[in-house]
Amino acid sequence: MYLKEAFVPVTHYDIIDRLNGQYEKLLASGDYQPFTYPFGTLGATVVILYLLLDHRSRPWLRKARFAAWAFITIFAIWNIKSFRARNPAGAFGVGLISAWSILWCFMMLVVKDVQQDFSRIERKESRLDMISASAPPQTAESNGQASGSASAYQSGSTLHNRTSKVGTKQSPAQRTGTLAWQSYPSAPFVERLDWVADIFSNFRGMGWNWRISGLPSPPLWAQAQLAGNLGAPPPEEDEKKTLVSRTGVHRYHDKSSLLRVNLWIFCRDVVILDIIKTLISHDAYFWDGNVSATPNYFPASLQASAVTVRSARLLLSLTAIYTALQAIFALGPLFFVGMIGPRYIGVRGEIWMYPDSFGSFSNVLDKGLAGWWGGWWHQTFRYAFEAPSSKLMELLKINPKSATGKFLGLTVAFVLSGMLHACGSYTQLGHTYPLSGPFLFFVSQIGGISAQLALISFLRRIGVVQRSPKWLQRMANFVYVHVWFYYTAPLLCDDFARGGIWLFEPLPVSPLRGLGLGGKGDGFWCWWGGIVRWHKGDRWWNTGLAL
Repeated sequence: MYLKEAFVPVTHYDIIDRLNGQYEKLLASGDYQPFTYPFGTLGATVVILYLLLDHRSRPWLRKARFAAWAFITIFAIWNIKSFRARNPAGAFGVGLISAWSILWCFMMLVVKDVQQDFSRIERKESRLDMISASAPPQTAESNGQASGSASAYQSGSTLHNRTSKVGTKQSPAQRTGTLAWQSYPSAPFVERLDWVADIFSNFRGMGWNWRISGLPSPPLWAQAQLAGNLGAPPPEEDEKKTLVSRTGVHRYHDKSSLLRVNLWIFCRDVVILDIIKTLISHDAYFWDGNVSATPNYFPASLQASAVTVRSARLLLSLTAIYTALQAIFALGPLFFVGMIGPRYIGVRGEIWMYPDSFGSFSNVLDKGLAGWWGGWWHQTFRYAFEAPSSKLMELLKINPKSATGKFLGLTVAFVLSGMLHACGSYTQLGHTYPLSGPFLFFVSQIGGISAQLALISFLRRIGVVQRSPKWLQRMANFVYVHVWFYYTAPLLCDDFARGGIWLFEPLPVSPLRGLGLGGKGDGFWCWWGGIVRWHKGDRWWNTGLAL
C-alpha cells in the first residue's frame, strides 16, 4: 500500500518527517481523511442511543439491535479504510479501536442481549420499599461456562428498577444501602445512561455478573450483601482469601494501598519509558524496522551477534509494550478512586473495583505459553474473545471443557486477536504487513500452545513429568516460551517498528534526553509536535480534534 523511499535516515526525526509528508500526501489525494473527534465517535454514539431505549418488552425494537451492530460495523470498516492519523499511536489506534468496536458491540448486541442478560453491582437506596428480592439474569458465568465465584453470590437481592419510583430520590453516588444486583434500569434516564456507559466501557466485567475468570472475586462482605446475608461481617483473615485470583491478579482492601501501588507503578513506568525511548533513539530498527541497522548503544563485541541483537530488541519491545500498558491501566484507579471516588460515582469508585491488570509471572513458569496468554498477560479483551466461541459451542452442543471445545475457544480467541491487531497495522503510515505480521503472530500462538500441551501430555503418559522436579518443569516452560517468542515475536515487533509506532512520544519531558543522552535533536521537552490539533475540513464531519 505504501512505498518505501530509498534513503538512509540519520535520526528518527528523518522518519517522522517522512511519515508526516506521507500523511499530507494521503490527505491531498482525497482518498483519505483525518481521523477527527467528535465524528469518530459516531458509531459508538448510535449504539449507546439505541441501548438507552428499553427494548425488553418490545420484540421489534429488540431485533433492531442487529441493525445497530451493522451500523457500527459499517462505520468502523469505513474508518479503517478511509481515515488516518498523523500521530503514530493514533494511527495504530484508528484500526485497533475501530475493530474493537465491532467485536465489543458484537458481544453486546448479537451474542448477548445486554438489557436482558447482564446485571451490575449497585447500592440500594435506604428506603426498603424500593428493594425487592429476586435473582439477577443468568449468564454464561452463572451457568458454569466461565470460572470464578460469581455464581456463589448471584442468588441474592436485586434492585427492583422496573418502576418509575426507583432512582428518583437518590443517585448512585448518594445511596448508602447494601449492595444488590441491578439489571437494566427502566428509569430514570440518568440512571439508565450510567448503566449503559458502564457496560460500554467495562471490558473485564469487574462488578458485573459476567466478570472474567482471571479476576479476584469481590470482598466477602460484598458477596454476603449480594446474597442477602446481612449478618456480622466476615473476619479479616477470611477477607484476605479473596484478594488474589487463581492467576495472581491482586485486589486491594484499602484506599491507601491501591493508590500507593498504582502511583508507584505509574512513576516507575514513566522512568522506564524514558530509558527505553532514549535507547531506541540510537537504534534505527525502532525507527522503521530496519533489522540490519546497528544498535549504537551496544558494545562493539555484541553488535556482531545476530542472536544477541534480536533478543535485546525483542526484550526492549516487550518491556515498552508492558510498561506503557501498565502505566495507562494505573491511571484508572488513580483517577476514579483517588480523584473522584464513591462520593461522585458510587460503587464505580470503590477500592475493590480496581484489581491489577496483569497476573503473576508464575503462570508462565507453571503453564508455559498457555499461562503467558491466559494468566500473566492482561485480559482486557478476554470476554469479547470468549463470548463468540461460547455461543458457537452452545449452538453446536460442544462441551467447553472437552478437547474440541478448548481448541475451538483457543482458535477463535487468537484469530480475533490477530484481526484486531492486523487492523491497527493496516492504518499505520509505515510499510506494514498486517496479515503476514500481526495476524500471523497471533494465529501462530494456537500452534505453539497446542504443541506444548501435546508434548506435556505425552511426557506425562510416559511418566517423565511425574519424575521431574518442579524447578525443572518450570525451567522447561520458561525456555519453551522464550525460544518460541524468539522465532515468532518478530512478526509482531518488526511490524510495529515498520509502522512507526515506536516514534510516538509518550512523555512531555525527558530528563535523560535533556542531559544529552538521546539522539541528535533530542532535548528535555519532547512534545514539540503535539498530540492533537484542530483540523478544519471542508465538511462538518471532518472538522474537529485530529490525532
